[in-house]
Amino acid sequence: MEEENRSGEAPVPKKLRSYGVFLALIGAIGQGVGLVLSKKGIYLNPESTLDPLSATLMRMILGALFVWIVAVAAGRSPELRKAIGSKEGIGETAAGAFLGPFLGVTLSMVAVTHTEAGVAQTLMSLMPVLIVPVVWILYKHRTSLRGILGAAVAVIGVSILFLT
Repeated sequence: MEEENRSGEAPVPKKLRSYGVFLALIGAIGQGVGLVLSKKGIYLNPESTLDPLSATLMRMILGALFVWIVAVAAGRSPELRKAIGSKEGIGETAAGAFLGPFLGVTLSMVAVTHTEAGVAQTLMSLMPVLIVPVVWILYKHRTSLRGILGAAVAVIGVSILFLT
């Protein structure tokens, strides 16, 4: 919610911003529902639980398959072929895929295996707050007082959830 003229980014039209917020809400709902369904899948068999790494593998395979189907249906096959040919792009994408989808989702599956889904999702949703120091260090971009107060409110809110 920082001022766009100070962000260094191109201004976004109000209609696109509303569309982005709508899609973010759909994504958040998808994250929550996906995590709850994953926990149900991990404990589907009462005699034994599914290994979190196996659960991650299933999520990654289905997710990748869905992305490829959508990309091909949208007519993006030529762009995909071009992207696959870029060594630098593939290297950075592989590093990002390892750190985010693989490591992040695996650890989220481990967390949801050993705690309540709501607790795990609440802690995972603090990522935007926890990234503030990283942005300070890597990009030398200082957060405004309003941003710092927002991060503090988020951390206090999560703390209150754990006190009850």
